[in-house]
Amino acid sequence: MRELPGRVADRHAHWHTPPMVLDHGTGTVGAGAGESTGEETGERAEGSTAFRVRAAGTEDEATLSVRVTDPDGSLIGGLSGWTWGGCGGIGLLWVRDGCRREGWGTRLLRTAEDEARRRGCSRMVVSSMSFQAPGFYRRHGYVETGRTERLPGGHCDVHFFKRLDGPSAAPRLRVAVVVDIPEEHRDAGQRYEDLVLPLMASHGGRLEQRLRTEDSCTEVHLLSFASREGYEAFVADPRRAEYREQLGDVRLTSRVLEVHEVIG
Repeated sequence: MRELPGRVADRHAHWHTPPMVLDHGTGTVGAGAGESTGEETGERAEGSTAFRVRAAGTEDEATLSVRVTDPDGSLIGGLSGWTWGGCGGIGLLWVRDGCRREGWGTRLLRTAEDEARRRGCSRMVVSSMSFQAPGFYRRHGYVETGRTERLPGGHCDVHFFKRLDGPSAAPRLRVAVVVDIPEEHRDAGQRYEDLVLPLMASHGGRLEQRLRTEDSCTEVHLLSFASREGYEAFVADPRRAEYREQLGDVRLTSRVLEVHEVIG
């Protein structure tokens, strides 16, 4: 067991969580270009699919689509991609402006990964422009495999790979956090926790268990993160300081320990 630096706390907030909707698709993944008619595009797609089936000996290509909507039916975010030959790919992950930094991207990604596993995929690939979200994928265990350099504006396209199962899959970082809140600051301390804890989801973290003493002055949180970088980003999230400023006198201390499960 190893103690980690910094302050950290965790729990899922009491927020409304709309269900993820998984659209089970089959068929060809692709897009037409130019002024081809729908019939021409369909013929080309069918020919391309037939060629891949002959070459690879598998015809399990399918679309992968996940979406989440608010109670009014408006789209919060979505992910589209594909699965084929034991591999999953992400083409687009989008969250609307007013809902970003709330963990929706993480949930969309996890749902897509879970569905890819269900379809028998052992790996996932995605590319992200340097001005988009390469850090997001790194925090969720994706490893950079290469770059397409010298794109307009001095940017590059960063290519990522992730194992979904097997011994080479990156292990999650697990931490235990002991949070002490002075009795006279208990209400402010707990309100601070309620604001800060949802931030974890946007950094590839999740709550495994939350425990509290009878006097509500001490809590123990068991957390896990997809990567150490995700944990460090959670600890350094600037919104923590904003919440402290909003609440005023928040006096809590925390001790963070890196832990692993002991079996037997």
